[in-house]
Amino acid sequence: MANEDCAVKSAAGGRAAAGGDRGPAPGRLSVLVLIYGIGTWLQFLLLSALGLPVLLLLPRLQQRRALVRALARFALRLAGMRLESHGLERLPQPCIVVANHCSYLDGVVLCASLPASFSFVIKREMAAVPLAGTLLRRIGAEFVTRNDRVHGARDARRLLRQAQTGQALVFFPEGTFGTEIGLRHFHIGAFAAAALARLPLVPVMLRGTRRCLPPGSPWPRPGTIRIDALAALPAQRPTAAGADPGEREQHDPKHGVQLRDAARGVLLAALGEPDLDPDAPH
Repeated sequence: MANEDCAVKSAAGGRAAAGGDRGPAPGRLSVLVLIYGIGTWLQFLLLSALGLPVLLLLPRLQQRRALVRALARFALRLAGMRLESHGLERLPQPCIVVANHCSYLDGVVLCASLPASFSFVIKREMAAVPLAGTLLRRIGAEFVTRNDRVHGARDARRLLRQAQTGQALVFFPEGTFGTEIGLRHFHIGAFAAAALARLPLVPVMLRGTRRCLPPGSPWPRPGTIRIDALAALPAQRPTAAGADPGEREQHDPKHGVQLRDAARGVLLAALGEPDLDPDAPH
């Protein structure tokens, strides 16, 4: 994959001189992208097929998560996708992580990078995807319903219970991604859970996954992927000296909104991308 990466970059440099990066040029580059893409998908499928029987047999959740973490790291390395992480060693435990979402690779990258103690919060539609749904269930993913208020509220209560017991959670608060570059609207769930469970909230910035697997394209490309854990936002507010202990259980609904806005601001500044939230002040 390294030789293919060099060939792709060399060809890309040639077309940049001719008028910028406008996607794969005809001819040899298209063939290289096709060969690389097919080879990468076959590697992912083979590793998944080999790992799934072991995943089904391992009795402990932490063992299963450690196996998937190792497989994800190995798959990315085979594909020529180099990970650069910064600040992950300083993640408070437990905490809630929120990351920007721009590619189907994002979950794989975080699975390869974060400690095995984290549970991923995934849209419920993924539970029905063959192979992926089974894998996600075996590593303790938490599925949430997005378009049903009753089921969505039930899922939110379940996540809150998980957070209150000290379970570290990973959210993509945008919920989806698209071809337009920028940060979308953040759903409130992750931030309400952090505020209610009084867990620190850590914004995590992902860069490079959009290039390595662009939205709307089935063809992956080699490249460097960077993961930055930014400064944690404390979710617990200090109580006044001498306050009644019962006040600790009180919750200000605005605190989740404030956490959300603070996390979006931090990620927008770090990414340097447009704000795609139509409700955000511009």
